[in-house]
Amino acid sequence: MLDDPLSLARLQFACTAATHYMFVALTLGLAPYILFNQLTAVRKRDGARMRAVRFWGGLYVLNYAMGVLSGLVMELQLALNWSGLSDMFGYAFGAPLAVETMGAFFVESTFLGLWIFGWDRMGRWAHWACFLVVTATAYASAYWVLVANGFLKWPAGFRIEDGVAVLDSPWSLMGNPSTLMAFGHVATSALLVGGALVCAVSAAHLRRGNDPDRMFHRGVRHGTAILLLAVMPVVTVGGAQFVLYGQEPPTSGMTYSAEEIAAIESEGASSAVEAAGMAGDGVMMGSWLLICIVAGTAALVWLMNRLDRWRWVHWMLIALPVLPYAASIGGWTARETERQPWVVRHHLTTADAMSDLSPTMATASFAFFTAAFAVLAAATFWLLVRFARRGPEGGPLAPPRPETEPEDGAQVPARPL
Repeated sequence: MLDDPLSLARLQFACTAATHYMFVALTLGLAPYILFNQLTAVRKRDGARMRAVRFWGGLYVLNYAMGVLSGLVMELQLALNWSGLSDMFGYAFGAPLAVETMGAFFVESTFLGLWIFGWDRMGRWAHWACFLVVTATAYASAYWVLVANGFLKWPAGFRIEDGVAVLDSPWSLMGNPSTLMAFGHVATSALLVGGALVCAVSAAHLRRGNDPDRMFHRGVRHGTAILLLAVMPVVTVGGAQFVLYGQEPPTSGMTYSAEEIAAIESEGASSAVEAAGMAGDGVMMGSWLLICIVAGTAALVWLMNRLDRWRWVHWMLIALPVLPYAASIGGWTARETERQPWVVRHHLTTADAMSDLSPTMATASFAFFTAAFAVLAAATFWLLVRFARRGPEGGPLAPPRPETEPEDGAQVPARPL
């Protein structure tokens, strides 16, 4: 394998994309929870709930920052290793990514900055509105990325001029059925990730007897409710995508004839790719069934009013986040391997999309990017666990500690601005 640049490049992209999605899923899953908790705190003028918003928001900000780094690194390796894709489909594939970067991403980052530094500096409704924009643009970013991904699987809305794809129907690109179904699946599956994290962190603090303002008492119930509400839509929307499997995209025959397509698919068939797809399906379905079991068990314990008391349930919930992550990565693997040996179905093969890399260059690229993403993932996991264990008083957005009363008339030094 080390002497095959194509295999190395494919494995490298699989590892980097799967790692980056871990950040994306938590961002999408945690944002609605923070948004609605802050709305409740603002309406009720509830300081305890607002402290909980600061705690969960600190974890969100940390994950978001590391996700930005991983996204930049992933786009760099996409440009370096897959120049053939940008040469032929840069206008079609690159357009939604440009919109995501220049529009949704920068708007999201700007308003997240206002939200981070706007505590106690702007009106409570204006501050909440900032995070409303953050949440909306986070999902808009996911949509535009899936527009690009959906185009690869179901290419439509373009014509070929001098060997280059040119958009002629932006509406066909934006309304791609592969995109719309994938977006529904990602949105609902991300809620499972967010709900699982809220359950896990809350259960860990309840096990230790640390529950200021009953924050984690509410959190473990909220997380369980999210799991119960999202688990069936995930499988429903995910299953709907199988309708497109085996169908011809609307532009099939534009670049290659039916005979050429059949020959390419016959030659490009790989037992390793098929095995990866089957393994992805198995991981996805097995993880989803375990999520159903855990969520159902937590719901029953909730009805018995023991959800914040039974330690064996807490241990089960602490391990829960592994399952929705595994299900998401397994589903992504099954979806992407189904398209092989094409990068753009029936238009551009994976081999033709790859840059001209020697085995040495491909090995060096694989080693560098894999190591970079391993460091990012490990650092993020360590930081999330560290700040989650600290609780509301030690998070990145924790409120400043009140100054102590002076003793014997001593002067308290002024806090620097």
